[in-house]
Amino acid sequence: MKYLFSFAMLLGSFMLTNPAHSQDTKPRPSPPAAVAIKLASGAEVSISYSQPSVKGRTIGKDLEPKEGQVWRTGANEATVFETTKDITVDGKSLPAGKYSLFTIAGQDNWTIIFNKTWKQWGAYDYKQAEDVLRIDVKAQKAPAFAEKMTFDIKDNGKVSLLWGDHKIGFTLK
Repeated sequence: MKYLFSFAMLLGSFMLTNPAHSQDTKPRPSPPAAVAIKLASGAEVSISYSQPSVKGRTIGKDLEPKEGQVWRTGANEATVFETTKDITVDGKSLPAGKYSLFTIAGQDNWTIIFNKTWKQWGAYDYKQAEDVLRIDVKAQKAPAFAEKMTFDIKDNGKVSLLWGDHKIGFTLK
C-alpha cells in the first residue's frame, strides 16, 4: 500500500509538471489577429499578426519600430503574409506563397519587406538574403490614433497598417 501511494504521488506530480498537461491559458499582452480578402483575380490573401498596444509609450523611442531598424511589424512571431496566387504589390511581382512581413520605418518613407522565411520569432533570425520583395511606401499620419497595431485590407486591395499616429499602405492586385 505504501508503494502504491508513493507511485500515485509521483504520477500526480509528473502530470502537474508535464507541459502537455499544464498549458498556459493566460491571454497574450499582444493578442493574435488576422485579416483576409479574395482579390478580383481570385487570389486569397491573408495577414496574420500579433497586435502590440502603445500603452502610453512612444513609438520609435520606447517601442518599435525604431527608425532604420528591421521590425517584425507586430509582436511575438513574425507577421505572416500569404497569397494563394501570384500578385503584384504596388506594381511589383510577388509569387504565390507564405512570407514573413517586415518593415523599416523612416521619417518620410517606410520599406515593406516580404521574406521567404515565414516561420520565425520576431526579427531575430531575419536575413536580408531571404527577401523576395522590398517596396518603399510613403509614411502618413493616421486619421485617428490606433492604440493597437492593426492591418486593414479594403475590397480594392488597398492594405493599411495603422499604429499609433502612423499609417502606411500598399496596393495588392
